[in-house]
Amino acid sequence: MGKLNVNLCGIELDNPVIPASGTFGFGYEFAELYDINCLGTFSFKGTTRDARFGNPTPRIAECTSGLINAVGLQNPGVERVIAEELPKLKACFHKPVMANVSGFSVEDYAYTCQLLDKEDQVGWLEVNVSCPNVHGGGMSFGTQPEAAAEVTRAVKAVTTKPVIIKLSPNVTDIVAIAKACEEAGADGISLINTMLGMRINLNTRKPVIANTMGGFSGPAIFPVAVRMVYQVAHAVNIPVIGIGGVSSAEDVIEMMLAGATAVEVGAANLVNPYACRDIVNDLPRVMEQYKIESLSDIIGGVK
Repeated sequence: MGKLNVNLCGIELDNPVIPASGTFGFGYEFAELYDINCLGTFSFKGTTRDARFGNPTPRIAECTSGLINAVGLQNPGVERVIAEELPKLKACFHKPVMANVSGFSVEDYAYTCQLLDKEDQVGWLEVNVSCPNVHGGGMSFGTQPEAAAEVTRAVKAVTTKPVIIKLSPNVTDIVAIAKACEEAGADGISLINTMLGMRINLNTRKPVIANTMGGFSGPAIFPVAVRMVYQVAHAVNIPVIGIGGVSSAEDVIEMMLAGATAVEVGAANLVNPYACRDIVNDLPRVMEQYKIESLSDIIGGVK
């Protein structure tokens, strides 16, 4: 069998398959269905400094080859995550886990990351800069190189573990933002987060979701994600995690050829809770089909 292992920011993964934040809870929910230790790792539910109830319902709208969500970062807050969620996670997952962090100010990000950095289970900090900057008029940190770099520097100043900055695709030049994060000390980049989408109910003539617009994900965005991963991976010298519409072992290979060291699987988990397990199990077959001996060898294979 081919070699599935990859190295992500100095930590070895048995394979590159990572369930994406917001689609896998804190892991133990899926551990009731299968042994989640078959995964490379997973990115747990987006965590903020304070507890958040999230957006009003309805929060989900189905689309052709995807879905729109506006959950609104519902979570119990970092202190309860550490006290209640991580112990339950540790009982069923015996590998380093990726902590996904969101914030509404630079201080929020630094506070939350500093606390999670001290936890033994946490291997990486995935910092989502797609959140609105409450001190900057509501514009997302991830839409401006300077703002993304500021968050990166603040988090790096209070942490010791690898910091991976998760970027939004809703920008004009994602390469400039990725390079700014790298220069500010980021250890890796993950992309893409959801695109901005909207659906309208023809009967009521109102938006389907209460928040009007939300994050569009699923297979429909896969080509956009591959393009952005390719652009960023060829512009930076740090690892890239590919995200966006991945739903098969073939998709994982394609993302890695574009330049991804590891690949996150999001919306597919909501359609089939066994999606990531099935992808991991299918990778050896696809590697054999395409004469791939080691996944590490194909990273960035398309120039």
